Amino acid sequence: MLLHIPHLAMIRILVGVLCFAIWSPVSQALSPGLQVAKQWKLIRYNFEPQAPITDPNFYNPENVLITGIAVTDDRIFVATPKLFSGVPSTVSWVSKAQFGDSPTLQAFPDWSFSNTGRSDFNCSDLVLTSVYRLRLDSCNRIWLLDAGISRSLEDYEITCPPKILVVDLATDRVVRRIDFPPEVLRGESLFTNMVIDETTAKGCDDVFVYITDTVEPGIIVYDSGKDVTWRVSHPAMYPDPDFAQSEIHEHRFVLMDGVVGLTFDERTGVVYFQPLATDRVFSVHKNVLRAGPLPDGKMLDVKLVGKKSSQGIGLSVSPFDSSLIFSPLTETAIASWNPTTNQQSVLAFDRDQLQFVADITTTKSEPGVIYAIASKFHRFFLKNLNPNEFNNRILRLELPASNSLLGHRVALPPAPTHNSLLNFGVYNTHGQTSTNALQTYFTSPALTTPFTTKSPFKFETGGIVNYAARNPFTALNQGEAFPPSKATRDNYQRSYLDTLVGTTAPAATTRVVSVPPTAYSGRHSGYYYQRATRSLGQQ
Repeated sequence: MLLHIPHLAMIRILVGVLCFAIWSPVSQALSPGLQVAKQWKLIRYNFEPQAPITDPNFYNPENVLITGIAVTDDRIFVATPKLFSGVPSTVSWVSKAQFGDSPTLQAFPDWSFSNTGRSDFNCSDLVLTSVYRLRLDSCNRIWLLDAGISRSLEDYEITCPPKILVVDLATDRVVRRIDFPPEVLRGESLFTNMVIDETTAKGCDDVFVYITDTVEPGIIVYDSGKDVTWRVSHPAMYPDPDFAQSEIHEHRFVLMDGVVGLTFDERTGVVYFQPLATDRVFSVHKNVLRAGPLPDGKMLDVKLVGKKSSQGIGLSVSPFDSSLIFSPLTETAIASWNPTTNQQSVLAFDRDQLQFVADITTTKSEPGVIYAIASKFHRFFLKNLNPNEFNNRILRLELPASNSLLGHRVALPPAPTHNSLLNFGVYNTHGQTSTNALQTYFTSPALTTPFTTKSPFKFETGGIVNYAARNPFTALNQGEAFPPSKATRDNYQRSYLDTLVGTTAPAATTRVVSVPPTAYSGRHSGYYYQRATRSLGQQ
Protein backbone atom coordinates (compact mmCIF):
# COMPACT_ATOMS: atom_id res chain seq x y z
CA MET A 1 0.00 0.00 0.00
CA LEU A 2 2.88 2.34 0.79
CA LEU A 3 4.09 1.99 -2.77
CA HIS A 4 0.88 3.61 -4.00
CA ILE A 5 1.10 6.71 -1.82
CA PRO A 6 3.50 8.61 -4.11
CA HIS A 7 1.26 7.82 -7.07
CA LEU A 8 -1.79 9.13 -5.21
CA ALA A 9 0.09 12.27 -4.24
CA MET A 10 1.18 12.75 -7.84
CA ILE A 11 -2.40 12.37 -9.03
CA ARG A 12 -3.55 14.97 -6.50
CA ILE A 13 -0.82 17.35 -7.70
CA LEU A 14 -1.76 16.84 -11.33
CA VAL A 15 -5.43 17.41 -10.56
CA GLY A 16 -4.54 20.57 -8.69
CA VAL A 17 -2.43 21.84 -11.58
CA LEU A 18 -5.20 21.08 -14.05
CA CYS A 19 -7.80 22.84 -11.91
CA PHE A 20 -5.54 25.87 -11.59
CA ALA A 21 -4.98 25.93 -15.34
CA ILE A 22 -8.70 25.74 -15.98
CA TRP A 23 -9.92 28.19 -13.36
CA SER A 24 -7.02 30.64 -13.06
CA PRO A 25 -8.41 34.04 -14.08
CA VAL A 26 -5.27 34.93 -15.98
CA SER A 27 -4.74 31.56 -17.58
CA GLN A 28 -3.09 31.95 -20.95
CA ALA A 29 -5.10 28.96 -22.13
CA LEU A 30 -8.08 31.30 -22.24
CA SER A 31 -6.33 33.73 -24.57
CA PRO A 32 -4.45 31.75 -27.21
CA GLY A 33 -2.51 33.97 -29.54
CA LEU A 34 -2.75 37.06 -27.33
CA GLN A 35 0.69 38.65 -27.29
CA VAL A 36 2.04 41.62 -25.36
CA ALA A 37 3.79 43.73 -27.97
CA LYS A 38 4.73 46.55 -25.59
CA GLN A 39 3.96 47.33 -21.98
CA TRP A 40 4.75 50.06 -19.50
CA LYS A 41 4.30 50.61 -15.81
CA LEU A 42 4.86 54.34 -16.39
CA ILE A 43 5.53 56.01 -19.74
CA ARG A 44 9.00 57.38 -20.46
CA TYR A 45 10.07 59.78 -23.27
CA ASN A 46 13.23 60.67 -25.16
CA PHE A 47 13.41 64.10 -23.59
CA GLU A 48 15.61 66.84 -24.95
CA PRO A 49 18.46 67.89 -22.65
CA GLN A 50 16.79 71.17 -21.66
CA ALA A 51 13.35 69.63 -20.98
CA PRO A 52 11.91 70.59 -17.54
CA ILE A 53 11.18 66.99 -16.57
CA THR A 54 11.11 67.84 -12.85
CA ASP A 55 8.10 70.12 -13.41
CA PRO A 56 4.95 67.99 -12.85
CA ASN A 57 2.98 70.31 -15.14
CA PHE A 58 5.32 69.28 -17.95
CA TYR A 59 5.86 65.61 -17.07
CA ASN A 60 3.90 63.56 -14.59
CA PRO A 61 4.25 59.88 -15.59
CA GLU A 62 1.20 58.86 -13.55
CA ASN A 63 -0.93 61.13 -15.76
CA VAL A 64 0.14 59.66 -19.12
CA LEU A 65 -2.25 57.14 -20.67
CA ILE A 66 -2.38 55.68 -24.19
CA THR A 67 -5.76 55.83 -25.96
CA GLY A 68 -4.96 55.43 -29.68
CA ILE A 69 -2.75 53.27 -31.89
CA ALA A 70 -1.65 52.95 -35.51
CA VAL A 71 0.76 50.28 -36.77
CA THR A 72 3.02 50.30 -39.84
CA ASP A 73 5.67 47.85 -41.07
CA ASP A 74 8.30 49.09 -38.65
CA ARG A 75 6.71 51.52 -36.20
CA ILE A 76 3.87 51.68 -33.69
CA PHE A 77 2.35 55.13 -33.20
CA VAL A 78 0.45 55.96 -30.02
CA ALA A 79 -1.73 58.84 -28.86
CA THR A 80 -1.49 60.10 -25.28
CA PRO A 81 -4.09 62.87 -24.84
CA LYS A 82 -3.85 65.54 -22.18
CA LEU A 83 -6.47 64.14 -19.86
CA PHE A 84 -4.53 65.65 -16.97
CA SER A 85 -1.53 67.94 -16.73
CA GLY A 86 1.95 66.49 -17.19
CA VAL A 87 1.67 64.93 -20.68
CA PRO A 88 4.76 66.20 -22.52
CA SER A 89 4.03 64.78 -26.00
CA THR A 90 0.60 63.78 -27.28
CA VAL A 91 1.80 61.67 -30.26
CA SER A 92 4.79 59.33 -30.12
CA TRP A 93 6.21 56.21 -31.73
CA VAL A 94 8.21 53.14 -30.80
CA SER A 95 9.96 50.53 -32.87
CA LYS A 96 7.83 47.54 -33.76
CA ALA A 97 10.78 45.14 -33.74
CA GLN A 98 11.00 43.75 -30.22
CA PHE A 99 7.97 42.36 -28.39
CA GLY A 100 7.31 42.58 -24.68
CA ASP A 101 9.66 45.44 -23.88
CA SER A 102 8.94 48.82 -22.26
CA PRO A 103 10.52 51.21 -24.75
CA THR A 104 11.05 54.93 -24.45
CA LEU A 105 8.53 56.91 -26.50
CA GLN A 106 9.89 59.06 -29.32
CA ALA A 107 8.01 62.35 -29.77
CA PHE A 108 6.31 62.60 -33.17
CA PRO A 109 6.88 64.24 -35.55
CA ASP A 110 9.39 65.82 -33.15
CA TRP A 111 9.44 67.84 -29.93
CA SER A 112 8.74 71.13 -31.73
CA PHE A 113 5.12 69.98 -32.20
CA SER A 114 4.44 69.76 -28.46
CA ASN A 115 3.00 72.85 -26.80
CA THR A 116 3.08 71.45 -23.24
CA GLY A 117 4.50 74.01 -20.85
CA ARG A 118 5.06 76.51 -23.68
CA SER A 119 3.79 80.05 -24.13
CA ASP A 120 5.75 80.82 -27.33
CA PHE A 121 3.17 79.43 -29.75
CA ASN A 122 -0.12 80.38 -31.32
CA CYS A 123 -2.80 78.13 -32.66
CA SER A 124 -1.87 78.79 -36.29
CA ASP A 125 1.46 77.06 -35.68
CA LEU A 126 2.01 73.39 -36.44
CA VAL A 127 1.57 72.28 -32.84
CA LEU A 128 -0.40 69.46 -31.26
CA THR A 129 -2.39 69.94 -28.07
CA SER A 130 -4.21 66.68 -27.34
CA VAL A 131 -4.60 63.72 -29.72
CA TYR A 132 -6.92 60.82 -28.80
CA ARG A 133 -6.76 58.79 -32.04
CA LEU A 134 -4.63 58.58 -35.17
CA ARG A 135 -5.27 56.71 -38.41
CA LEU A 136 -3.27 55.57 -41.44
CA ASP A 137 -4.34 56.00 -45.05
CA SER A 138 -3.31 54.14 -48.22
CA CYS A 139 -0.76 56.80 -49.17
CA ASN A 140 1.66 56.05 -46.30
CA ARG A 141 0.39 59.00 -44.31
CA ILE A 142 -0.86 59.27 -40.76
CA TRP A 143 -3.78 61.52 -39.81
CA LEU A 144 -3.52 63.10 -36.34
CA LEU A 145 -6.83 64.30 -34.87
CA ASP A 146 -6.03 67.10 -32.42
CA ALA A 147 -8.91 67.85 -30.05
CA GLY A 148 -7.27 71.10 -28.93
CA ILE A 149 -8.36 70.52 -25.31
CA SER A 150 -5.89 70.50 -22.42
CA ARG A 151 -6.58 68.71 -19.14
CA SER A 152 -9.98 67.41 -20.22
CA LEU A 153 -10.47 65.58 -16.91
CA GLU A 154 -9.36 68.57 -14.81
CA ASP A 155 -10.34 72.10 -15.86
CA TYR A 156 -11.10 71.44 -19.56
CA GLU A 157 -9.07 74.25 -21.10
CA ILE A 158 -9.87 74.95 -24.75
CA THR A 159 -6.28 75.64 -25.80
CA CYS A 160 -6.76 75.69 -29.59
CA PRO A 161 -9.52 74.85 -32.07
CA PRO A 162 -9.53 71.20 -33.21
CA LYS A 163 -7.66 70.29 -36.37
CA ILE A 164 -6.11 67.42 -38.32
CA LEU A 165 -2.47 67.22 -39.31
CA VAL A 166 -1.58 64.78 -42.09
CA VAL A 167 2.04 63.57 -41.92
CA ASP A 168 3.92 61.80 -44.73
CA LEU A 169 5.64 58.85 -43.05
CA ALA A 170 8.35 58.73 -45.70
CA THR A 171 9.67 62.09 -44.46
CA ASP A 172 7.80 62.63 -41.15
CA ARG A 173 6.75 66.04 -42.48
CA VAL A 174 3.30 67.59 -42.30
CA VAL A 175 1.83 67.76 -45.80
CA ARG A 176 -1.67 68.94 -44.96
CA ARG A 177 -3.51 70.79 -42.23
CA ILE A 178 -7.30 70.70 -41.87
CA ASP A 179 -8.99 73.34 -39.73
CA PHE A 180 -12.65 72.87 -38.84
CA PRO A 181 -15.09 75.73 -39.45
CA PRO A 182 -16.51 77.11 -36.21
CA GLU A 183 -20.07 76.34 -37.35
CA VAL A 184 -19.57 72.58 -36.79
CA LEU A 185 -18.22 73.10 -33.27
CA ARG A 186 -20.23 73.35 -30.09
CA GLY A 187 -19.42 74.89 -26.74
CA GLU A 188 -17.24 72.09 -25.40
CA SER A 189 -16.68 69.92 -28.46
CA LEU A 190 -14.16 67.13 -27.93
CA PHE A 191 -13.06 65.30 -31.10
CA THR A 192 -11.89 61.87 -29.97
CA ASN A 193 -12.03 59.38 -32.86
CA MET A 194 -12.12 59.16 -36.64
CA VAL A 195 -12.21 56.77 -39.56
CA ILE A 196 -11.00 57.43 -43.08
CA ASP A 197 -13.33 56.28 -45.87
CA GLU A 198 -11.30 55.66 -49.04
CA THR A 199 -13.86 53.45 -50.78
CA THR A 200 -14.48 55.92 -53.62
CA ALA A 201 -11.17 57.79 -53.50
CA LYS A 202 -9.46 58.73 -56.75
CA GLY A 203 -6.43 60.17 -55.00
CA CYS A 204 -4.81 60.61 -51.61
CA ASP A 205 -6.89 63.67 -50.72
CA ASP A 206 -10.18 62.46 -52.18
CA VAL A 207 -11.54 60.78 -49.05
CA PHE A 208 -14.29 61.16 -46.47
CA VAL A 209 -13.44 61.39 -42.77
CA TYR A 210 -15.99 60.65 -40.03
CA ILE A 211 -15.16 62.16 -36.63
CA THR A 212 -16.78 61.69 -33.21
CA ASP A 213 -17.61 64.59 -30.93
CA THR A 214 -17.87 62.95 -27.52
CA VAL A 215 -18.83 65.76 -25.14
CA GLU A 216 -21.23 67.53 -27.53
CA PRO A 217 -22.39 64.27 -29.14
CA GLY A 218 -22.39 64.13 -32.91
CA ILE A 219 -20.44 62.98 -35.96
CA ILE A 220 -18.52 65.46 -38.08
CA VAL A 221 -18.28 64.57 -41.77
CA TYR A 222 -15.37 65.98 -43.77
CA ASP A 223 -15.36 65.67 -47.55
CA SER A 224 -11.66 66.01 -48.22
CA GLY A 225 -12.02 66.25 -52.00
CA LYS A 226 -14.45 69.18 -51.80
CA ASP A 227 -13.07 70.61 -48.55
CA VAL A 228 -16.60 70.74 -47.14
CA THR A 229 -17.61 69.92 -43.56
CA TRP A 230 -20.95 69.30 -41.89
CA ARG A 231 -22.29 67.91 -38.67
CA VAL A 232 -24.99 65.33 -37.89
CA SER A 233 -26.34 64.13 -34.57
CA HIS A 234 -28.77 61.57 -33.19
CA PRO A 235 -30.02 60.49 -29.73
CA ALA A 236 -28.08 57.23 -30.14
CA MET A 237 -24.86 59.26 -29.93
CA TYR A 238 -25.66 60.50 -26.44
CA PRO A 239 -24.72 58.73 -23.18
CA ASP A 240 -27.37 56.65 -21.44
CA PRO A 241 -27.57 57.52 -17.71
CA ASP A 242 -28.51 53.92 -16.97
CA PHE A 243 -24.99 52.94 -18.04
CA ALA A 244 -23.08 55.86 -16.56
CA GLN A 245 -21.33 53.55 -14.12
CA SER A 246 -18.85 51.02 -15.46
CA GLU A 247 -17.32 48.11 -13.55
CA ILE A 248 -13.89 46.55 -13.98
CA HIS A 249 -13.14 44.02 -11.25
CA GLU A 250 -13.67 45.73 -7.90
CA HIS A 251 -13.48 49.23 -9.38
CA ARG A 252 -16.53 51.27 -10.31
CA PHE A 253 -16.40 54.63 -12.01
CA VAL A 254 -18.92 57.02 -13.52
CA LEU A 255 -18.14 58.56 -16.89
CA MET A 256 -20.88 60.04 -19.07
CA ASP A 257 -19.10 59.85 -22.42
CA GLY A 258 -21.11 60.20 -25.60
CA VAL A 259 -20.14 58.69 -28.95
CA VAL A 260 -16.48 57.63 -28.92
CA GLY A 261 -16.20 54.09 -30.31
CA LEU A 262 -16.04 54.16 -34.11
CA THR A 263 -15.09 51.83 -36.96
CA PHE A 264 -15.87 51.37 -40.65
CA ASP A 265 -16.57 48.27 -42.74
CA GLU A 266 -15.25 49.01 -46.22
CA ARG A 267 -17.04 46.02 -47.73
CA THR A 268 -20.55 46.96 -46.67
CA GLY A 269 -20.12 50.71 -46.24
CA VAL A 270 -21.39 50.53 -42.64
CA VAL A 271 -20.07 52.84 -39.94
CA TYR A 272 -20.40 51.33 -36.45
CA PHE A 273 -20.42 53.60 -33.40
CA GLN A 274 -21.08 53.53 -29.67
CA PRO A 275 -21.04 55.93 -26.74
CA LEU A 276 -19.13 54.73 -23.70
CA ALA A 277 -22.18 55.02 -21.46
CA THR A 278 -24.41 52.46 -23.19
CA ASP A 279 -24.78 48.73 -23.71
CA ARG A 280 -25.75 49.20 -27.35
CA VAL A 281 -23.90 49.35 -30.67
CA PHE A 282 -25.37 51.39 -33.52
CA SER A 283 -24.66 51.78 -37.21
CA VAL A 284 -25.19 54.28 -39.99
CA HIS A 285 -24.44 53.72 -43.66
CA LYS A 286 -21.76 55.82 -45.34
CA ASN A 287 -24.32 57.01 -47.91
CA VAL A 288 -26.39 58.51 -45.10
CA LEU A 289 -23.38 60.42 -43.74
CA ARG A 290 -22.28 61.47 -47.23
CA ALA A 291 -25.73 62.75 -48.15
CA GLY A 292 -24.97 66.04 -46.45
CA PRO A 293 -26.46 68.02 -43.59
CA LEU A 294 -29.89 67.07 -42.34
CA PRO A 295 -32.75 69.37 -43.31
CA ASP A 296 -35.09 70.63 -40.63
CA GLY A 297 -37.32 67.93 -39.18
CA LYS A 298 -35.38 64.97 -40.62
CA MET A 299 -33.83 62.31 -38.36
CA LEU A 300 -30.54 60.61 -39.20
CA ASP A 301 -31.10 57.02 -40.38
CA VAL A 302 -29.39 55.17 -37.51
CA LYS A 303 -29.82 51.43 -36.93
CA LEU A 304 -29.56 49.50 -33.68
CA VAL A 305 -27.02 46.73 -34.21
CA GLY A 306 -27.52 45.04 -30.86
CA LYS A 307 -26.62 44.94 -27.18
CA LYS A 308 -23.40 43.97 -25.48
CA SER A 309 -22.77 42.51 -22.07
CA SER A 310 -21.28 45.79 -20.76
CA GLN A 311 -19.94 49.15 -21.85
CA GLY A 312 -16.96 49.53 -24.15
CA ILE A 313 -15.00 51.81 -26.46
CA GLY A 314 -12.72 49.94 -28.86
CA LEU A 315 -14.26 48.80 -32.16
CA SER A 316 -12.82 47.26 -35.31
CA VAL A 317 -13.90 45.08 -38.25
CA SER A 318 -12.41 41.70 -39.16
CA PRO A 319 -10.88 41.63 -42.65
CA PHE A 320 -11.97 37.98 -42.96
CA ASP A 321 -15.75 38.16 -42.66
CA SER A 322 -16.63 41.75 -41.67
CA SER A 323 -17.32 40.64 -38.10
CA LEU A 324 -17.55 43.48 -35.62
CA ILE A 325 -14.74 43.26 -33.05
CA PHE A 326 -15.38 44.88 -29.68
CA SER A 327 -14.31 44.70 -26.05
CA PRO A 328 -16.85 44.63 -23.18
CA LEU A 329 -15.19 46.34 -20.22
CA THR A 330 -16.56 44.29 -17.35
CA GLU A 331 -15.71 40.98 -19.02
CA THR A 332 -12.08 42.01 -19.80
CA ALA A 333 -12.31 40.32 -23.19
CA ILE A 334 -12.09 40.92 -26.91
CA ALA A 335 -15.06 39.48 -28.76
CA SER A 336 -16.54 39.41 -32.26
CA TRP A 337 -20.02 39.33 -33.74
CA ASN A 338 -20.86 38.34 -37.31
CA PRO A 339 -23.76 40.47 -38.60
CA THR A 340 -24.63 37.86 -41.23
CA THR A 341 -24.81 34.74 -39.06
CA ASN A 342 -25.29 36.36 -35.64
CA GLN A 343 -22.45 34.12 -34.40
CA GLN A 344 -20.49 35.50 -31.47
CA SER A 345 -16.98 34.54 -30.45
CA VAL A 346 -14.70 35.38 -27.57
CA LEU A 347 -11.34 35.95 -29.24
CA ALA A 348 -9.35 36.56 -26.05
CA PHE A 349 -10.00 36.79 -22.33
CA ASP A 350 -7.55 38.01 -19.72
CA ARG A 351 -8.48 39.63 -16.41
CA ASP A 352 -5.24 41.57 -16.19
CA GLN A 353 -4.11 42.31 -19.73
CA LEU A 354 -7.50 43.22 -21.23
CA GLN A 355 -8.66 45.91 -18.83
CA PHE A 356 -10.22 48.93 -20.56
CA VAL A 357 -9.46 48.37 -24.25
CA ALA A 358 -9.60 51.92 -25.65
CA ASP A 359 -8.66 51.26 -29.27
CA ILE A 360 -8.56 48.28 -31.63
CA THR A 361 -7.04 48.50 -35.08
CA THR A 362 -6.12 46.33 -38.04
CA THR A 363 -2.95 46.88 -40.02
CA LYS A 364 -2.28 46.36 -43.70
CA SER A 365 1.25 45.26 -42.86
CA GLU A 366 -0.17 42.20 -41.05
CA PRO A 367 -3.45 41.05 -42.62
CA GLY A 368 -5.61 39.11 -40.18
CA VAL A 369 -4.02 40.68 -37.08
CA ILE A 370 -5.42 43.26 -34.70
CA TYR A 371 -3.57 45.48 -32.27
CA ALA A 372 -5.28 46.82 -29.17
CA ILE A 373 -4.53 49.41 -26.50
CA ALA A 374 -5.39 48.21 -22.99
CA SER A 375 -4.84 50.32 -19.91
CA LYS A 376 -5.77 50.78 -16.29
CA PHE A 377 -7.84 53.83 -17.23
CA HIS A 378 -10.35 53.17 -14.45
CA ARG A 379 -7.63 53.40 -11.80
CA PHE A 380 -6.09 56.35 -13.60
CA PHE A 381 -9.49 58.07 -13.55
CA LEU A 382 -10.10 57.25 -9.88
CA LYS A 383 -6.59 58.39 -8.95
CA ASN A 384 -5.55 55.08 -7.40
CA LEU A 385 -3.03 54.00 -10.04
CA ASN A 386 -0.38 51.54 -8.87
CA PRO A 387 2.96 52.57 -10.46
CA ASN A 388 4.37 49.11 -9.78
CA GLU A 389 1.88 47.42 -12.12
CA PHE A 390 1.77 47.45 -15.90
CA ASN A 391 -0.73 50.20 -16.66
CA ASN A 392 -0.41 50.55 -20.44
CA ARG A 393 -0.19 47.66 -22.90
CA ILE A 394 -0.14 47.20 -26.65
CA LEU A 395 -1.54 43.76 -27.44
CA ARG A 396 -1.38 41.76 -30.66
CA LEU A 397 -3.96 39.13 -31.58
CA GLU A 398 -4.24 36.94 -34.66
CA LEU A 399 -7.84 36.63 -35.74
CA PRO A 400 -9.25 33.17 -36.39
CA ALA A 401 -10.20 32.47 -39.98
CA SER A 402 -13.46 30.96 -38.70
CA ASN A 403 -15.53 31.90 -35.68
CA SER A 404 -14.85 30.00 -32.50
CA LEU A 405 -15.48 30.55 -28.82
CA LEU A 406 -12.32 29.97 -26.81
CA GLY A 407 -11.51 27.22 -29.31
CA HIS A 408 -14.95 25.59 -29.06
CA ARG A 409 -18.04 26.04 -31.16
CA VAL A 410 -21.03 27.31 -29.25
CA ALA A 411 -24.59 26.52 -30.26
CA LEU A 412 -26.51 29.78 -30.39
CA PRO A 413 -30.26 30.23 -30.61
CA PRO A 414 -31.83 31.53 -33.82
CA ALA A 415 -30.87 35.12 -34.49
CA PRO A 416 -33.26 37.46 -32.68
CA THR A 417 -34.78 40.25 -34.71
CA HIS A 418 -32.60 42.87 -33.04
CA ASN A 419 -29.32 40.92 -33.50
CA SER A 420 -28.41 40.99 -29.84
CA LEU A 421 -24.74 41.01 -28.90
CA LEU A 422 -25.58 39.79 -25.43
CA ASN A 423 -25.27 36.04 -25.94
CA PHE A 424 -22.11 35.60 -23.90
CA GLY A 425 -23.08 32.47 -21.99
CA VAL A 426 -19.39 31.66 -21.54
CA TYR A 427 -19.20 34.17 -18.70
CA ASN A 428 -22.09 32.66 -16.77
CA THR A 429 -22.19 28.99 -17.66
CA HIS A 430 -23.37 28.14 -14.17
CA GLY A 431 -26.30 29.56 -12.30
CA GLN A 432 -28.53 30.34 -15.26
CA THR A 433 -32.07 30.92 -14.09
CA SER A 434 -35.36 30.72 -15.85
CA THR A 435 -35.94 34.42 -15.29
CA ASN A 436 -34.82 36.43 -18.29
CA ALA A 437 -32.78 39.41 -17.11
CA LEU A 438 -33.44 41.28 -20.33
CA GLN A 439 -37.17 41.07 -19.82
CA THR A 440 -36.98 42.68 -16.39
CA TYR A 441 -33.99 44.97 -16.85
CA PHE A 442 -34.10 46.20 -20.42
CA THR A 443 -37.87 46.69 -20.17
CA SER A 444 -39.16 45.22 -23.40
CA PRO A 445 -40.60 41.71 -23.79
CA ALA A 446 -39.55 41.86 -27.45
CA LEU A 447 -35.90 41.98 -26.42
CA THR A 448 -35.62 38.43 -25.11
CA THR A 449 -32.65 36.11 -25.34
CA PRO A 450 -31.84 32.84 -23.51
CA PHE A 451 -28.43 34.10 -22.45
CA THR A 452 -27.31 36.92 -20.24
CA THR A 453 -23.87 37.71 -18.90
CA LYS A 454 -24.29 39.67 -15.72
CA SER A 455 -26.93 40.68 -13.23
CA PRO A 456 -28.01 44.31 -13.34
CA PHE A 457 -26.28 46.56 -10.85
CA LYS A 458 -27.55 49.64 -9.10
CA PHE A 459 -25.69 52.88 -9.63
CA GLU A 460 -23.68 54.33 -6.80
CA THR A 461 -22.55 57.92 -6.52
CA GLY A 462 -19.84 57.38 -3.92
CA GLY A 463 -16.11 57.31 -4.56
CA ILE A 464 -16.11 59.60 -7.58
CA VAL A 465 -13.46 62.30 -7.65
CA ASN A 466 -14.80 65.79 -8.30
CA TYR A 467 -12.01 67.15 -10.48
CA ALA A 468 -13.59 70.43 -11.52
CA ALA A 469 -16.94 72.13 -11.21
CA ARG A 470 -17.31 72.77 -14.95
CA ASN A 471 -15.91 69.45 -16.14
CA PRO A 472 -18.42 68.10 -18.73
CA PHE A 473 -17.23 64.53 -18.18
CA THR A 474 -18.32 64.52 -14.54
CA ALA A 475 -21.36 66.79 -14.84
CA LEU A 476 -23.55 64.07 -13.32
CA ASN A 477 -21.18 63.60 -10.39
CA GLN A 478 -21.75 67.01 -8.83
CA GLY A 479 -24.71 65.96 -6.68
CA GLU A 480 -27.49 65.57 -9.21
CA ALA A 481 -29.69 62.55 -8.60
CA PHE A 482 -29.63 59.69 -11.06
CA PRO A 483 -32.83 58.82 -12.86
CA PRO A 484 -34.69 55.78 -11.58
CA SER A 485 -33.07 52.49 -12.51
CA LYS A 486 -34.47 50.38 -15.30
CA ALA A 487 -35.59 47.80 -12.75
CA THR A 488 -38.01 50.28 -11.18
CA ARG A 489 -39.57 51.37 -14.46
CA ASP A 490 -42.43 49.86 -16.37
CA ASN A 491 -41.27 46.46 -17.59
CA TYR A 492 -43.09 46.95 -20.86
CA GLN A 493 -41.82 50.43 -21.60
CA ARG A 494 -39.84 50.19 -24.81
CA SER A 495 -36.87 52.46 -25.29
CA TYR A 496 -36.80 54.66 -28.37
CA LEU A 497 -33.32 53.33 -29.14
CA ASP A 498 -34.73 49.81 -29.33
CA THR A 499 -36.93 50.84 -32.24
CA LEU A 500 -33.96 51.57 -34.49
CA VAL A 501 -33.94 48.07 -35.91
CA GLY A 502 -33.40 47.70 -39.63
CA THR A 503 -30.89 46.51 -42.17
CA THR A 504 -31.83 48.35 -45.34
CA ALA A 505 -28.84 50.14 -46.82
CA PRO A 506 -29.63 53.45 -48.49
CA ALA A 507 -29.03 53.96 -52.17
CA ALA A 508 -25.71 55.39 -53.18
CA THR A 509 -25.67 59.13 -53.44
CA THR A 510 -23.68 61.44 -55.62
CA ARG A 511 -20.99 63.46 -53.96
CA VAL A 512 -22.06 66.79 -52.60
CA VAL A 513 -21.15 69.99 -54.35
CA SER A 514 -19.53 72.72 -52.35
CA VAL A 515 -22.03 75.52 -51.73
CA PRO A 516 -21.68 78.76 -49.78
CA PRO A 517 -22.90 78.35 -46.22
CA THR A 518 -26.20 79.92 -45.31
CA ALA A 519 -26.21 82.22 -42.32
CA TYR A 520 -25.56 80.17 -39.21
CA SER A 521 -28.01 80.33 -36.33
CA GLY A 522 -28.27 78.28 -33.16
CA ARG A 523 -27.55 74.56 -33.42
CA HIS A 524 -29.03 73.98 -36.85
CA SER A 525 -26.92 71.45 -38.79
CA GLY A 526 -28.55 71.71 -42.19
CA TYR A 527 -25.72 73.52 -43.94
CA TYR A 528 -22.35 72.82 -45.50
CA TYR A 529 -19.43 74.71 -44.07
CA GLN A 530 -16.14 75.30 -45.78
CA ARG A 531 -12.78 76.39 -44.49
CA ALA A 532 -9.64 76.42 -46.55
CA THR A 533 -7.33 73.46 -46.14
CA ARG A 534 -3.68 74.29 -46.02
CA SER A 535 -1.51 72.10 -48.20
CA LEU A 536 1.99 72.14 -46.85
CA GLY A 537 5.11 71.45 -48.79
CA GLN A 538 8.57 71.07 -47.35
CA GLN A 539 8.69 72.48 -43.87
